[in-house]
Amino acid sequence: MRATFDNSYTRLPARLYSPQPPVPVAAPDLITVNAPLARELGIDPDSITAEDLSGNVIPKGAEPIAQLYAGHQFGNWVPQLGDGRAVLLGEVIDIHGNRRDIQLKGAGRTAYSRGGDGRAWLGPVLREYVVSEAMHALGIPTTRALAALTTGETVYRETSLPGAILARVAASHIRVGTFQALASRGDTEGLRALTDHALARHAPDAEGALGLLAHTVTAQARLIADWMSVGFIHGVMNTDNMTISGETIDYGPCAFMDAYHGATVFSSIDRMGRYAFQNQPDIALWNLAQLASALVPLIDPDQEAAVTAATEVLDRFAPAFRAAWLARFAAKIGIAAPRAEDEDLIVRLLKAMSASGADFTNTFRALAEGDASAHVTEGWADWAADWQARLAQEPGDPATTMRAANPAVIPRNHRIEQMIEAAVTGDYAPFHALNAVLARPFDDTPDSAAFAAPPKPEEEVQQTFCGT
Repeated sequence: MRATFDNSYTRLPARLYSPQPPVPVAAPDLITVNAPLARELGIDPDSITAEDLSGNVIPKGAEPIAQLYAGHQFGNWVPQLGDGRAVLLGEVIDIHGNRRDIQLKGAGRTAYSRGGDGRAWLGPVLREYVVSEAMHALGIPTTRALAALTTGETVYRETSLPGAILARVAASHIRVGTFQALASRGDTEGLRALTDHALARHAPDAEGALGLLAHTVTAQARLIADWMSVGFIHGVMNTDNMTISGETIDYGPCAFMDAYHGATVFSSIDRMGRYAFQNQPDIALWNLAQLASALVPLIDPDQEAAVTAATEVLDRFAPAFRAAWLARFAAKIGIAAPRAEDEDLIVRLLKAMSASGADFTNTFRALAEGDASAHVTEGWADWAADWQARLAQEPGDPATTMRAANPAVIPRNHRIEQMIEAAVTGDYAPFHALNAVLARPFDDTPDSAAFAAPPKPEEEVQQTFCGT
């Protein structure tokens, strides 16, 4: 693989990571390479081999490491986590001048594996490939999938499964939990070095720890509003799964809603519904408060003053989220220039959808045609009359606004499961077909029509799993 690496993270204090070459595998074989992304990274896609991304060969200039972090998992503090099955090969500067990580997920045991096997099986690798690339096509900040490959080895979970590796690209893999790990150890020097690194990388116009916190608050407020606008449920919003960059990361038990209900949960490990769809904004703020706590030693020598200053920044999250949420959902009902009172119109529709068991994606898409009565059976007539009156005040073409805000297709859970089941037998045709349709989510095409259909009762997915 011909890539020009420039590895800045390894210039940070060595206690932030462990040198860790990927563990070689028996018989790596590429499933797919994301050629447009490779070219964006300045890499010739034809130069990428399975050997490069399996650990059997270390590309020239790479400095593979496993990163340290800690975190709150479902609200419970874990003082050391880290990359237990991922290895950061290194960083490249893409054709736009942006620094990007290239990481291998499923690359074998590391210093942080905590008894795990460090491997991934085929299902979660293909799920993350499909969903992360779909999120990118939807215009939502996300890590990307550079390639997926099989290892020629067996991974054991509840049963024996084919092993696989995902080559993932990110603006960085710096998490809230990365700062928590240093703060919990009283490592102010390391915390300052990490903060300076994160500022230079993600918020060069911001100043100091407070500036970094403000940047992350704004980025996460917009990201969560994006998630809500497409019915996305992350499923495992632990602090080690929240990035400073504002990208969506770690697609484990993630899912998209079919029928709209605010309390929807898919993740098999979220038994109390902590990370339910409607809870995601509150959890994001809770996570940001943990980042603020970690940064307190850098904000002000006077702890009370530091807490006051950090709290003032955290208080910006709610209005930033509400503004972003209103903009996203107003566009979904055809309003390009929303007013505060439009929130009531949106909330009324969501309540009617919930009462009707309406499909989230298809209901909003139907609005572009002016009639969602086939989906919203409760209170449609009254709501539609108020909606049409509001649209009459809008300049431009509301239908155009709606088509640009409401995807025709999303990564439906049942389609992903069908794709994985086929791939396990060696049939990757559904995987490629799904990727092709999801690359153009706002287009109505003959190919997309079948993928837009919600699941039949026997196809409904009740739970999703993280794959570890």
